[in-house]
Amino acid sequence: MPLLKNTTAVVTGAGRGLGAALAVTLAEAGCRLVLCGRNLGALAETAAAVLERSGVDAMLVELDLSDADSVARAAGAIHAGHDAIDILINNGAQWLEGAAEPHAPSDVLGVINAAVSGTYLLTQGLLPLLERSARPDILTIGSISGLPNAALQTAAVPFYAAKRAQAGLADGFAQVLKGTPVRSLIVHPPYLDDAEPGSDAWRLSPERAKGERATSRDIADAVIFALTRPRHVSLSILVDADDGGRFADAG
Repeated sequence: MPLLKNTTAVVTGAGRGLGAALAVTLAEAGCRLVLCGRNLGALAETAAAVLERSGVDAMLVELDLSDADSVARAAGAIHAGHDAIDILINNGAQWLEGAAEPHAPSDVLGVINAAVSGTYLLTQGLLPLLERSARPDILTIGSISGLPNAALQTAAVPFYAAKRAQAGLADGFAQVLKGTPVRSLIVHPPYLDDAEPGSDAWRLSPERAKGERATSRDIADAVIFALTRPRHVSLSILVDADDGGRFADAG
């Protein structure tokens, strides 16, 4: 991907699942990486996979998006290591499943603070570095839960509401940054099957039949598609596994 070669991408929630898949895919497209997450051991595993597959040696930054102090420290560390960044992938979020019993206050606050407050504060903190880039993008990993009239399915109400708020963040950033070089993009994944990079599930993901569940590779591919559109194109992408298609609204 010549358009991404030698760009610097910050990925939150990069220790596992979709975040790890995004890290590997971005590195293979030519990006230098800053991997952020709560568990440094998990980040190190992602970094090892990235190094093995692409030769990219990633920077690791401890980040708990639900803790404002941790967000400030992470932003400071990224500023200390970089004069500019090109891509911020706001992927970090905490899942909370619906349950008959009341949720613990710490779980509710953790989900909402990570997806909303922490995502906003990190983006705000890194915006000066993005503004020094020739091709700056903020890409938020939303959810079908964040779409109007979406079915609750198995998600807890706090997660459902937090993802709706994340969609609002992406739209708000797009409006605030109108007239600047910085784009605000969003990708809305459905419920996913995890496909670890290098696994059979990863290799076979593009060959799935219509109606099969999407995988983390499908979302990583959609992210690359969004990031490599011409600079005058801004996208909100829904990956719809039930109908076997991808739909994009361009602005």
